Amino acid sequence: CTSLRRSLLFIFADIGSERYTFSFTIRDSPTCFINVNSWGREDYIRSLSESFRVGDCVTIENPLVQAKEAEREEKFNPVTPSCYKLLLSENHSVVKTSSCYEMDTKLLSLLHLPVKDPQDYYSLGDITANGQSLDGRILNVLAAVMSVGEPKYFMTSDKRKGQRCEVKLYDETEMSFPIVCWDNESIQLAQSWIPRETVIFASDVRINFDKFRNCMTATVISKTIITTNPETAEANVLFSFIKESARSGALHDKMEEQSKGSINLETVVDIYTVEQLKEKALQSDGKLEPVYGIIYGYISTLDIDDNASKVIRNRCSICRFIVNEMSNTCTFCSDVSSYSKSTFSSFDILVDLTDHTGTLYSCYLSDCVAEETLGCTVHEFLALAEDKKTALKWQLLLERSKIYFKSLISRANKAQSINVIDCTVYGAT
Repeated sequence: CTSLRRSLLFIFADIGSERYTFSFTIRDSPTCFINVNSWGREDYIRSLSESFRVGDCVTIENPLVQAKEAEREEKFNPVTPSCYKLLLSENHSVVKTSSCYEMDTKLLSLLHLPVKDPQDYYSLGDITANGQSLDGRILNVLAAVMSVGEPKYFMTSDKRKGQRCEVKLYDETEMSFPIVCWDNESIQLAQSWIPRETVIFASDVRINFDKFRNCMTATVISKTIITTNPETAEANVLFSFIKESARSGALHDKMEEQSKGSINLETVVDIYTVEQLKEKALQSDGKLEPVYGIIYGYISTLDIDDNASKVIRNRCSICRFIVNEMSNTCTFCSDVSSYSKSTFSSFDILVDLTDHTGTLYSCYLSDCVAEETLGCTVHEFLALAEDKKTALKWQLLLERSKIYFKSLISRANKAQSINVIDCTVYGAT
């Protein structure tokens, strides 16, 4: 059988004691899959849970076959076509994994077949259009992966460790839609996805309206089963959309349009000192919205005359994303265009921003904003002699400036990521 889903948790049975439970879902044919549960001591459950991953082929010996209570059990577990469930006993049951040489290719092919009707899903645009009327609903989603965030770790109010990972999805109807993973299994799975290349069919995700961000979101829950790169006609249409968007540059244009719309300088009016911005990060309540503002200060570090490779990176000419530095090839576009090795250079500079209250280190000055700030294109910059680069640096360094910024604050350690979105020198020091 092939493992489709895993979930590990513990409950408190009595004061001072803990019982652990581990559940997963297995499948051995297109139409047959079943839930498996195991209870026991921590050592046994952890050992069992670490013995295989989602996608592994397993053999289960001596499980107890038990009729399931569908209404109660399927509230928190995937809905299966079977009337039964399997129970594992520490003393009698054994779970064996197959080596790569023993794996049945027919079983592996099931990993790319959704457990739900491949036509039974909502487009991201439909979810957004329906809005709060879908709040709390359990739905299926077919979408492409736009970006995968880094896992964020935190401590709950009752001192339990937690984690969170946000993935941005897109399809023909919506260019950015968040889906959030809270458990280790789905977070690990998400880290294997390739942005703008991977397509997922996520069955039974919970849809909610996020009041903080004023948008709809999806959440991976214990009922969710995710099929990566499904082999269905509907997924093939989405794959074609991804490739065509990359080929035509439409994806980049839409992202750029959204980006420009989100940083209209006329709407940025809040003025901060460096000290106030640092305090805001420390007092962050965990919201994920970016903070936009203005700092009246100066650039205190601008190493553009040291090594060009430190301030310039290559992007794909087709989809405009950063390319692999070793191969200088866009892994996403390599199979859709004979020009996959065509790249262009853009600025990617780290600067320090300082005012009378302190310094913000390693802020990003990138792409078009960097060109406008420096007053030259990348190619013009590369043509400059070293002394001219130094002279250019001192035209900006330590000069009083009006700096527009975008700040993102990590939920895990409240560290800030600062992006300069406009910088104008307004007077000599």
